[in-house]
Amino acid sequence: MNTCSPDIDIFETSRRGNAFKRIKQSKSRSVQSAITILPDESFQTIAGFGGSFTEASAVLISKLSEQNRNKIIEAYFGENGSRYSLTRTHINSCDFALGNYSYAPVYGDKNLDHFSIERDLQVLFPVIKQAMGVSNDGFKIVASPWTAPPWMKDNNDWCGGKLLSEYYKSWALYFSKYLSACRSEGIDIWAITVENEPLGNNSNWESMHFTPSEMNHFVKNFLKPQLSADGHGVKILGYDQNRGPELREWVDVMYANEETASLYDGTAVHWYESTTKIFENELQYTHKAAPGKYLIQTEACIDSEVPRWRNDGWYWSEKATDWGWDWAPDDRKHLHPKYIPAFRYARDIIGCLNNYVNGWIDWNMVLDRRGGPNWAENWCTAPVIVDPDLDEVYFTPLYSVLMHFSRYIRPGAKRVGFIKNDDHIMITAAKNQDGSIAVVIFNPDKEKRMIKLTCKNNTFNFLIDKIALQTIVIS
Repeated sequence: MNTCSPDIDIFETSRRGNAFKRIKQSKSRSVQSAITILPDESFQTIAGFGGSFTEASAVLISKLSEQNRNKIIEAYFGENGSRYSLTRTHINSCDFALGNYSYAPVYGDKNLDHFSIERDLQVLFPVIKQAMGVSNDGFKIVASPWTAPPWMKDNNDWCGGKLLSEYYKSWALYFSKYLSACRSEGIDIWAITVENEPLGNNSNWESMHFTPSEMNHFVKNFLKPQLSADGHGVKILGYDQNRGPELREWVDVMYANEETASLYDGTAVHWYESTTKIFENELQYTHKAAPGKYLIQTEACIDSEVPRWRNDGWYWSEKATDWGWDWAPDDRKHLHPKYIPAFRYARDIIGCLNNYVNGWIDWNMVLDRRGGPNWAENWCTAPVIVDPDLDEVYFTPLYSVLMHFSRYIRPGAKRVGFIKNDDHIMITAAKNQDGSIAVVIFNPDKEKRMIKLTCKNNTFNFLIDKIALQTIVIS
């Protein structure tokens, strides 16, 4: 019995204006790119794709009319939308909050008698719950702290510094109370990262530093015992910063032996080390060090850029710069050239999947025309931009690019092998639990390409536009 049936659906997003548009097969036999899918050659299991619930996004959504609120939530989580399956949120405040806050504001409250998530109950949790109500399949949530309350730290500040050893137990209890509070609101957290960006961010916004050995010590002696004692089966992800040279250093310590490896369910990474490199070697190194554990891309965005309002062309133009354009050290400047935002997303997600990443999470789902709100004025771009004063919503091309992965590569899918004869295109493929196969093809070339796609005994011919992304679904 064939794995593939003769029926396929093809969806395309392109610089010329297609936005996840259904297209037809071609009768042409003039083939430029031959692709063979190998559905019996399987790799990692997919956890999901999606974006992040931040206070900034939640506040903006809450300011819109009911019609536009529903439109955005449906677009991300509904059956006719992106069907996001893996998301992230922040524990305490982050740069994309309206200000600094913690759940334990009382100085010296070691037993956390005054712990309260009241701030999140106002706007953040209601948006998460609305998304839960729309999602037929549900979605996983990864929660990450940017910092402990300042009174637990050696610099008594929101930014930078380290957790004082006398508060390790309190900080572990803090995680447990947060998870319990979420559960009491009907929100189950699938995984936590121990610390967002433990190497810091030059103290520009909330942060707290850990070394790899310090994180091991905290997880082994405080966090894991506390969560276990309180009945939390949440997954623990270590690191949670950029792919790059530092990733190997952390992996060597996290997975140094069976004891340290048992502390973690996987590794979390970000994309900000480069605007162009995937860091395939580092991802492969991480997978080989812990082949049975998760490798989750937990954050990515077009950073240090104010969104372009209703200007699709900008998202397909080589004009964007990131933090490293101005601030990277001289020996790393070459990693931060100007780039095309839509290309960066397509290349990175395909590259991550082809190098054992299980899940890929974008940063803010919604921002305003300035790239906020953001107390640190760390402006960024999101797939959906809104003007709450005018009650207007703009779905950028980035929204459609992400849909090419999230809609039809579902949790539980297995990435599968492929053979291609054309270096101009990038592809990845996955076989879903229902037997369907989703193939994503990215053509950054300035010429259309005729594709011949073979899957077992079936062959399909179709055209991919120049500068375009396609998802092909084989039932």
